[in-house]
Amino acid sequence: MALIAYDGVDAAAFEATRHLRDDDLATWRAEIGRYFEPRAGMRLLDLGCGTGSWARAFRAWWPDVEVVAIDPSPAMRERAVFEPVVAGTADDIPFADASVDGVWLSTVIHHLPDLGAAAREIRRVLKPGAPVLIRSAFAGRHGGISLFRWFPEAVAVLDRYPSIPAVEAAFAAVGFTTVGCEPVPQMTASSLTEAAAGLRREAHTPLQLISDEAYTAGVARLNHAARTRSGPVVDVLDLLVLR
Repeated sequence: MALIAYDGVDAAAFEATRHLRDDDLATWRAEIGRYFEPRAGMRLLDLGCGTGSWARAFRAWWPDVEVVAIDPSPAMRERAVFEPVVAGTADDIPFADASVDGVWLSTVIHHLPDLGAAAREIRRVLKPGAPVLIRSAFAGRHGGISLFRWFPEAVAVLDRYPSIPAVEAAFAAVGFTTVGCEPVPQMTASSLTEAAAGLRREAHTPLQLISDEAYTAGVARLNHAARTRSGPVVDVLDLLVLR
């Protein structure tokens, strides 16, 4: 099963706090563009799109590309800032064989209950040679993510996520090869003060799965740091690309 099942509260928190601002997407656009070359008539699938911020960005960046989005959570689909979002899962994608030119998965790989089944289904819907682009925090790679400085108990949750080698192995079993793995910095908040004010536990899987005591202690650490440190909050997630 997935680590959590998103309800209305989770979806509202995600939509309110997890969307990157347009200016902060520039680094990601550049990295994605190294592996996905948009052309008129192409079709890009946002798989597990959540509340749709990436699908919305793709449509704005590449108006000649058809952006399609699916998510299994009714709550997420109801809060989506992109339309339409179709019901579906990574192991049951409601599209025809060889019908998409790229698949994007953002912070969703840890919610897939069967990586092998997801890899087979993604292989089915992708055209030959098309990329799978996976934006995620992976097991063992918490060092660049500020959340884990304030909530160290959440590292144990992250280590339940798939590792990069585990994802590569699942996809290699159905013929994919890794073509890139890039750490990508992003400005998550303009300051720690902003980060502390906007923190919503329900928006972060690792915070939902630690104890209330650990969460309370982490909030105290974050608030203390916000009073004593300046500068933007820059986090680093990985972009794993397979073909």
